[in-house]
Amino acid sequence: QVQLLESGGGSVQAGGSLRLSCAASRFTYSSNCMAWFRQAPGKEREGVAIIYTGDGNTDYADSVKDRFTISLDNAKNTVYLQMNSLKPEDTATYYCATSEGPPCQYLVLARTWPRYLEVRGQGTLVTVSS
Repeated sequence: QVQLLESGGGSVQAGGSLRLSCAASRFTYSSNCMAWFRQAPGKEREGVAIIYTGDGNTDYADSVKDRFTISLDNAKNTVYLQMNSLKPEDTATYYCATSEGPPCQYLVLARTWPRYLEVRGQGTLVTVSS
């Protein structure tokens, strides 16, 4: 089973930026999906962004489009989430998730991935103050 390790959380004022990292242990397949979820206290888990490593295709939650960017370093099996123009409502614990193998690309295309990916990381806390 792939192990995921998140880092990069912290506290920032509204309008600021943070970059999260998620390092994955060895994958079985050469093409996989890596994603970020978040969960704020008292709220449901939300899929934030996903990238398919096979072709770089991405998808974002509407709430973070044009502010967050997901990217990948294939050589390091690491996915990043660059978060700009942060808002207090972005405050949450952010989790990394993965789905192994090429079929996950169809979840990205259909935008159904938040329902199917398994969150495995321990999470990293992001706090945005107003």
